Amino acid sequence: MPAAPTEPRRPSLAERRKAATRMDIARTAARLFAERGTASVTAEEIAAESGIALRTFYRYSRTKEDAVEPMLAAGAQRWLDIIATGPQHLPTLAELESAAVRALTFRGVDDDLEVTRGLLRAMDSDDALRAVWQRINMEGERQLARALTELAGPDTDTLRIRLIAAAIAGSIRIAVEQWASTDAPAAGKGSPSDLVTHCIRTLGAGL
Repeated sequence: MPAAPTEPRRPSLAERRKAATRMDIARTAARLFAERGTASVTAEEIAAESGIALRTFYRYSRTKEDAVEPMLAAGAQRWLDIIATGPQHLPTLAELESAAVRALTFRGVDDDLEVTRGLLRAMDSDDALRAVWQRINMEGERQLARALTELAGPDTDTLRIRLIAAAIAGSIRIAVEQWASTDAPAAGKGSPSDLVTHCIRTLGAGL
């Protein structure tokens, strides 16, 4: 039987405030990049728009491109949280599809989602920003593989687990990128949840 997951430690008040500041900076940077492209946005502008000093900005982020990482990583964390709170066994492909659809289903107006669309479009002309996106997706895939391994138990086929994690994480990434390249809505045909279903079912024939 897989080991029961340990209860995560609740972050301290200081940690929560720090995380909130990082997210505020991330949203500000992402909005500016989406509106104007990265080349014409400076770290000074991001700091000023966020209401912090430039030296404070650099305590939270090494570069202006790295500043968006918390916002992009939040999407990956949402997906992992759904897996962690689901059935305590290795999910079937159908269960993984359902979790991916839940993670990419957005109701009502979601400003972060529209900003993300603009941000992903801005990545086409910015190698540093694209590297942040690739790093987040690679780490998300690693975390998914670890989570699936824990759910599968000690006698799992690690190669198969890694293939499943790569396929599902890749499906989510491609669905979001494809959606961002269009003017499709956040729900319905052509939405992230619609596209991820198509991706997973296409790959499912091989898994």
